[in-house]
Amino acid sequence: MSATPRSRVVICGGGVIGTSIAYFLSLRNVEAIVVESTGVANAASGKSGGFLALDWCRGTAVDQLARRSFALHAELASTLAAELKLDWGYRRLDTLSIAASEQRDFSSLAQMDPLSWLDPGAAVHSQLGTEETTAQIHPALFTQGMMTAAEAHGARLIDGTVQGVSLSSDGRRATGALVDGDILEADAVVIAMGPWSILACQWLPLPAVYGLKGHSLVFRYTPAETRALFVEFETATGEVSTPEVMPRTDGTTYVCGLSSESSLPVDPAAVTPDAGSPERLHAMTASFAPELGAAELLAVQACYRPVTEDGLPLIGAVPGVDGAFVATGHSVWGMLNGPATGEVMAELIVDGAATTVDITPFDPARLPI
Repeated sequence: MSATPRSRVVICGGGVIGTSIAYFLSLRNVEAIVVESTGVANAASGKSGGFLALDWCRGTAVDQLARRSFALHAELASTLAAELKLDWGYRRLDTLSIAASEQRDFSSLAQMDPLSWLDPGAAVHSQLGTEETTAQIHPALFTQGMMTAAEAHGARLIDGTVQGVSLSSDGRRATGALVDGDILEADAVVIAMGPWSILACQWLPLPAVYGLKGHSLVFRYTPAETRALFVEFETATGEVSTPEVMPRTDGTTYVCGLSSESSLPVDPAAVTPDAGSPERLHAMTASFAPELGAAELLAVQACYRPVTEDGLPLIGAVPGVDGAFVATGHSVWGMLNGPATGEVMAELIVDGAATTVDITPFDPARLPI
């Protein structure tokens, strides 16, 4: 594929995908303009767990992307910390599987030594990852840091609402984005609006993107042993939930769980938790980790993760429209795969083809419109 000169690129969306694309484009002396209406990292990119895994996507089409991105996270934490004094809480850590119940003592299932801050009836069942294979970041700080780094290399952030994509008279070339009633001219436009990328289906021939809702709590708490926990929790009625616990470097601990299929609101700022879900998640937390559940609650959150029909992200050129691109649908791995997605999108936009990772499986043309 031959490269078309792109000196200005409008990126619709200020989440981890959009800011990562802006950063890697800015390294190539492209004027990258990020358009965001509700603030950088306002949605899932600021409310996710920030969990990173080297090889948890092995055997899937996402494996190569994940491995490249895991390595990039380490590089970015090192290079940008030195260059711009940015810190988003990157660290390697062990990851454990925990079995817990409201009605039974699971301690007999333990395969490893217990953690002092968990309920005595909870069992450390197995080790899922080591410092070689799992890590974490603070997602909002990372996303904001990528935007800061992009701006340091010439990128711009515009506070505005994308209302459409402007096309040439024959409809075969993107010429800019409609932002708050005005055309922002560009050589290329990237749709990276997470689940709100569904709006772009009105403007471009794109397959649908959906939103899967999740809830999370943030406590002021630092556990005695720092581990990422994936919990299988049996409620008093026999239901099984799977909360995740992520202690962070800033003295807080993040807990997420309880997905739902609540409708995606048109305005990202209008996302609110489902009635009763934060209370249920808090009660679960207090059951398997009493000290954590009793700690000061700093935030009650909800967000929508972008998913596609076949579970794979959309990364590539929009079929039939030169200069139009899409990068979304990363589901639970958006924070992990943000850097590698930014890198391959910059390659695709500037060079005409991605080289560091094979993005063929993520071609938007694979799915029906």
